[in-house]
Amino acid sequence: MSLFGNKYPPEVAARIPPGQRLVKSWPILHFGPVPRFDEARWDFTMSGLVEKPFTLSYTELKALGAQPVTADMHCVTGWSTLDNDWQGIPLRVLAERAKPKPEATWVITHCDGGYTSDLSLEAMLDDDVLVAWGHEGQPLEPDHGFPLRLVVPTRYAWTSAKWLRGLQFTDRNTRGFWEERGYHIHADPWREERYSYQEDAGSATEP
Repeated sequence: MSLFGNKYPPEVAARIPPGQRLVKSWPILHFGPVPRFDEARWDFTMSGLVEKPFTLSYTELKALGAQPVTADMHCVTGWSTLDNDWQGIPLRVLAERAKPKPEATWVITHCDGGYTSDLSLEAMLDDDVLVAWGHEGQPLEPDHGFPLRLVVPTRYAWTSAKWLRGLQFTDRNTRGFWEERGYHIHADPWREERYSYQEDAGSATEP
């Protein structure tokens, strides 16, 4: 259900990208079944074009310390929610530990079930990008990505991949699950970068 009907107060309207509407609830959207979490077998990996690849257990990852991020979320299907409170570790902190090589320009997200997504390294190093295990002070619900999901507030929500297992740094774009099925590789909601037909010849080399 939309908030405020078809009109928004100016201060709210300024935060809603073109073609979006506010909703009261947080819709559940994903492809495939919700994976079961087995902490004894679960790990998270930083790999690819990095100087110091590493793998962490769930306990080790959370021991790095939670930091809060408050951010809006915009789904390519047209809904938005404002002021989501997330808890997790900034991706920038993990990247500083892994030390991406100079030729690394893209990051491929790997998740349970074989799901992948892709974004430029520049986009992934925004200050508000988070590897999150909590939302609104509570652990993520399984349908929303427990035990771990990516949060990239400045891009459409399909890039905030659920059930995250690793990040691979590369020197070229490799289209992820939804990008292969017609979604834009940059996914900027303020530019309405929804679909691949909107890309130009240089999109794969631009940040």
